[in-house]
Amino acid sequence: MYYCYLDTPIGELLLAGEDGALAMIGFPKGSMRRDPEADWIYNEKPLAKARQQLEEYFAGARKDFDLPLRLEGTEFQVSVLKALQEIPYGETVSYGEIAKRIGRPKAVRAVGAANGRNPIPIVVPCHRVIGSSGDLTGFGGGLDTKEALLRLEAENTQDLL
Repeated sequence: MYYCYLDTPIGELLLAGEDGALAMIGFPKGSMRRDPEADWIYNEKPLAKARQQLEEYFAGARKDFDLPLRLEGTEFQVSVLKALQEIPYGETVSYGEIAKRIGRPKAVRAVGAANGRNPIPIVVPCHRVIGSSGDLTGFGGGLDTKEALLRLEAENTQDLL
């Protein structure tokens, strides 16, 4: 597994991947804070495309990611991760809506758990999922980070009109 760091407006992100696919983004704080494993190799080159696309995202110049991803988990978890990728830039949906989209309308809590285990936040935009009341709910990088990502997207959606 290769890894590198990327300075962003929300702090330094840890990027990791192998075999040409992005496997993980770790936040600088919160429950999704990650450190490199002892056997990982520091090398920016295999992650250059991911670094570039994330830099473009934070600059407001990228709305969609075009990266090979290593999505892992149960069949259910992977279906949730794929549904997250279909949430348009600058929009939010509820956990219940994701449950409906994957054909499991009663699995709202399980969707929340799968969302919380997302190893590739931002690129797989779990920050776009909110509570049914419209409130921001738990986020692996902290609610202030979730709010910052949603604000970034809101500020850049006028380009889409």
